[in-house]
Amino acid sequence: MKKIIVFVLAAAAILATIVRVRYGGGEPYVDLSTPPVIPETALEVALEYPEPVGNIAVSPGGRLFFTVHPESRPRGNRLLEFVDGASVPFPDVRSQLDLFDTVLGITIDTQNRLWTIDHGNHGLRNARIVAFDLERDAVIRDQVLPDDVAPAGSYLQDLRVTQDGRTVIIADASFWRKSPALIVYDVESGNARRILEGHESVSAGNYVIRANGRELRYLGGIVTLRGGVDGLAVGPEWVYFGAINGSGLFRVAVADVRNAALSDGELATRVEHYSPKPLSDGMSVDGSGNVYVTDVEHNSVYIVGADRKPRTLMRSSRIRWPDALSIGPDGRIYVADSALPELVLQSREHIAAQGPYRVFRFPAADAAATDN
Repeated sequence: MKKIIVFVLAAAAILATIVRVRYGGGEPYVDLSTPPVIPETALEVALEYPEPVGNIAVSPGGRLFFTVHPESRPRGNRLLEFVDGASVPFPDVRSQLDLFDTVLGITIDTQNRLWTIDHGNHGLRNARIVAFDLERDAVIRDQVLPDDVAPAGSYLQDLRVTQDGRTVIIADASFWRKSPALIVYDVESGNARRILEGHESVSAGNYVIRANGRELRYLGGIVTLRGGVDGLAVGPEWVYFGAINGSGLFRVAVADVRNAALSDGELATRVEHYSPKPLSDGMSVDGSGNVYVTDVEHNSVYIVGADRKPRTLMRSSRIRWPDALSIGPDGRIYVADSALPELVLQSREHIAAQGPYRVFRFPAADAAATDN
């Protein structure tokens, strides 16, 4: 019996070491904060909901959609629209379990189509793209992505559409598989392919996130919340992106992303380091080319202008985890507060007690009403 106990303890120690090496570690990241451009008094609540908000999308007509964050393991509605002060299941109650499993990322393109990406519980079930025509509130695309595009351990959680509506770009943060990548989805053919897999621009750096007074480490400290590419922003010419635990904001030309004739190596040489960034989640870009990036460590939203220098645009302790961004038709910045540290590996009772969860908004200087 003693030998069995020693063997079990030794095996457990070896397993813990392997897990720590692959999923643990991380050093503190530098604080890039500057004095906020916009005062906190300009921040207002756009909506409240009892369950954690995931991603958001505001249409050119001002319609506001949001997902319930899948890390909270929702049992009811997954996608909702905020209508006349109430959160209404979209497109209806009956469709919630038929269309959605672990839907998170949403975006609205210039053709007034709402696109959603469902990661299928980290790729253990079917990852799925569902799109709606918002003129008719009707499903126009419902497609399961193949296993080679969304393998087990993938985490497809953010997406943007090019301005001509031809191409959807999806981010795979790959928390568990550790093979982050961008996914290029051709709207006409329905074909998808992975690009830049494992490239430094999509990969997590060796940083531990410190949010709201604590480091995001779990399971006795052997696992660190560390993800690859998350935020995306697409302008007329460029795709902007960066890893959650990454120090750099990168960009690559839309034309190069679409060019399937480029090898992985050739495409990698065309990726440009655009600027430093904070440890982040959501991104957006306006019509003037300003890129907006959240700072999950300092409850902030940054702006990166033509000078490529990140500046704090808005900062407020009310935003517990600035998640997704969307720009409304009036130029206001909408930011979802998912309060993510209160969701990961927490009980339903704990998650419920942290509510309500909010979407905030604030005016942005020189922001144009363009969000892809």
